[in-house]
Amino acid sequence: MARVSQAHLDARRRQIIDGAALCFARNGFHATSMQDVLKEVDLSAGAVYRYFSGKEELIAAIVGEVLGQVRDGFEEAARATPPPSPDVLVASVLGRVLAAKESLTVDGRPAFPGLVIQVWAETIRNEELSAVLREGYGAVRGAWARIVGEYQDAGMMRSDVPPEHVARTMMAAAMGFLAQQALFGPTSADELAAGLRALMSMGGDSGTR
Repeated sequence: MARVSQAHLDARRRQIIDGAALCFARNGFHATSMQDVLKEVDLSAGAVYRYFSGKEELIAAIVGEVLGQVRDGFEEAARATPPPSPDVLVASVLGRVLAAKESLTVDGRPAFPGLVIQVWAETIRNEELSAVLREGYGAVRGAWARIVGEYQDAGMMRSDVPPEHVARTMMAAAMGFLAQQALFGPTSADELAAGLRALMSMGGDSGTR
């Protein structure tokens, strides 16, 4: 029997994740059955269960993948000296994630922001998913805190505020932007960048060291 290549296994896993994400975005987690996922990806139960034991693992895989993309984007920026300013950084990373998910549509509308809202709601009742989300957001927050430290070391940002506080605030801006996308329809990440840039332009004590 011919050995299945890793590329084939990776492509099949990608097919299942993308199909499940579309099902969840279309009908919600609880209204979507594994049978719906099997029909969407046009695979047998054995083929799908080889990769995922059920909906819970599929949801966790989708969440982990997205948070990994966000974390990688911020960590890449953290390696620059100094890193891009917050307005450029947040818009760049969010824009990249949204572009990667632009093929996920329901009735011609981007479905990824709505899927994010569903994930947040699901974590209230699902402790395993909540743990995945906490770990992922913790990694993103850590990357952001390191970036803030770089800002402070370069004299770009006041140094009397803990980096963790700034990291949480910038994450709140990104999360709020996604929530608005889900509730009110798509808009460009450039608008978020412009808003952050305007807030950053306000005068006041710079608090430099």
